Amino acid sequence: MPRVLLLLLLVGTVLFAKIPTGTTQLLVVTTPRWSADSGTLQRYEKRSKTWHKVGRSIAVKVGKNGLAWGRGLHAIPKGTKRIKREGDGRAPAGIFHLSYAFGEKPLQLRYPYHQMSRAHHCVDDSRSRYYNRVVNSRKVTKDYKSFEYMKFPSGLYSYGIFVDHNPKRIARAGSCIFMHIKKPSGKPTVGCTAMSKPEIITVLKWIELKKKPLLVQAPKGVVERLWR
Repeated sequence: MPRVLLLLLLVGTVLFAKIPTGTTQLLVVTTPRWSADSGTLQRYEKRSKTWHKVGRSIAVKVGKNGLAWGRGLHAIPKGTKRIKREGDGRAPAGIFHLSYAFGEKPLQLRYPYHQMSRAHHCVDDSRSRYYNRVVNSRKVTKDYKSFEYMKFPSGLYSYGIFVDHNPKRIARAGSCIFMHIKKPSGKPTVGCTAMSKPEIITVLKWIELKKKPLLVQAPKGVVERLWR
């Protein structure tokens, strides 16, 4: 993978960033404010050096306590108290790689796809060597006490995307962040970004590995400074 180039300039609370060279697909999630638990997702594709909207906007749910700065391809503004922590009920704000797509059934995509079973766990125990990773519990020596099943009756993870938040797996900095199917009740998540099943499938079939898609997520007024 080519070296990621970022241009970051902090002036007071204003943050500017340059999307890595080679990325031509973006999933841009915008919320009305930091504390909001819902927002919209808009797809963009870069053609002839210009970003163009793709399809209609998608209503999404985010963390029940809104957003906080995550750890990804951006700089966390100095002095901010809004930093993502394990169990804080907030979705991460910033720019993030999308590690891979996943689901319970086979699906042909133009993106890496992992089929999950009940044996697959996403480890949120920060003391584990597997923290912030999905593992097959039948193939590892289990050293964790806390985890999420990647397949369970509610079907919320029938299809999804693993967001590469906290890639260095810093303890207590947040783990197991996905884009996935939202609850029928419309309730927010505890840190992920959720949408309807048809919409997550649309997103999955749209992203392409060669276009190096990224998630850009932040409140209105901040999100534009991350990629425009």
